[in-house]
Formats: sequence, C-alpha cells, structure tokens
Amino acid sequence: MICLKNISKTYGSSGKKAVDNLSLDVADGKITGFIGPNGAGKTTTLKMITGVLSPDEGSVMLNGIDMSAAPLEAKKQFGFVADSPDSFLRVKGIEYLNFMADIYGVPTDIRNNFIENVAKRFEMEDALGSRILSYSHGMRQKIMVMGALIHNPSVWILDEPLTGLDPRSAYELKEMMKEHAAAGNSVLFSTHVLEVAEKLCDQIAIINRGVLMYLGTLDDLRARYPEQSLEDIFLEITEHA
Repeated sequence: MICLKNISKTYGSSGKKAVDNLSLDVADGKITGFIGPNGAGKTTTLKMITGVLSPDEGSVMLNGIDMSAAPLEAKKQFGFVADSPDSFLRVKGIEYLNFMADIYGVPTDIRNNFIENVAKRFEMEDALGSRILSYSHGMRQKIMVMGALIHNPSVWILDEPLTGLDPRSAYELKEMMKEHAAAGNSVLFSTHVLEVAEKLCDQIAIINRGVLMYLGTLDDLRARYPEQSLEDIFLEITEHA
C-alpha cells in the first residue's frame, strides 16, 4: 500500500508548486491509474514516492514504512519502472537482470525461474545475451520492467509502462498487473491513454497543476458527469484546476 499525506514539491525560486498538498492512498488489491496532462505533476509525484526526490512537506509511506525515516527499507517494498528505459545500455540484458537480483538478494533458483517465465511472456529469450544498447525502445522497456520486478515487490510503480511496447507485450504486462493486484498487492501506473485506464483500472487519480482533482472509480466519475464521454470528462476536470 502507498499512503501519501499532504506532500508538496516546489522547484526553483518562483514558489510555484509542482505538487501541491497531495494526499493519496493506493490500496492493496487494486490497480490505480494516475492520469493528468503533460506537466501535471505525475512524474514528480512518482519520484517522491520512490525516494528519487524528497517532498518539501508531507509524508510518503510504503507498506507502513516512512520513506524519510527508513529509506532503504521503504525502497525494498516497490519495483519502479521509470519513464525512460535508456539505462545500463552497455551491459547485456541477462547481466542487468542478475545485477538487479543481486541488489535485492534474490536467490539463484528464484531469479532464474522469474527470468525464464517473464522472458517467455515478453518474447525476450533470444535477446538476453545481447547488449541493451542494441535493443529497440520496446525491448529496453521490457528489460527495465523485468529488472524492476525481479525481486517480487508487493508495490508496483510504473511510469507510462506501455509506451513503445508491441501489442503482445502490452497485453502481457497488463495481464501481469491484473495478476499482481488479484494476489492482494498494489499497482500504481501513470498513463496518458484514457482507454487503457478505462479497461484496466479499479480506481483512477486525476492530477492537474500539482493538485489531485479526483480519486475514485470510473463508474462514480461517470455518474457525476452523465452523458459525457471519458475524454470530455477529463477535459472538464483539468480545465478547471
């Protein structure tokens, strides 16, 4: 579970907050979609959740562990897929996966089973012996997903994880997200694609200009705006931030 309480973040000397007094609970057993226009504060929020950035105010709790008080223990709770997969380009895919498994102390048999199963689902078996530099964007995205999840974290935090994936791999990742939530774990992912959120999410959080505009189910959201499309509802909410 992720619990954000009144977190804020300001960049530069302008005093304008990229994230403004945001409180959000991402419950276990659910997929939560994090939606907002470009510059809304999604990536800044995810970076505060994962400890890449520290909030100026407020608290971040992961499975009851305070990120500011016990950052190493808190970071063991999640797997994070960033919005850019262009990392560790000079190592081979299998070397990267073993490196990530070593960091989290994943036993050899467990890591090998994970790599075999997920590489098959992502059709990456033949690519693991090649350097990540030679991968397409979609292949890089898949290897980053594998590295983030190899220690079987209960909390998944995914920043635009479907970008660049082929239809088969996108389907497999969505199925993995459903399976993870169904097992009583939590999934938070950001997306610009409303149709994906509509089909995949148990709840959505809409953010604009650093402010949380809505948190709840799509059914409840539609009930507030009858006879409007999801796209029109989104525009209505974000225009009045």
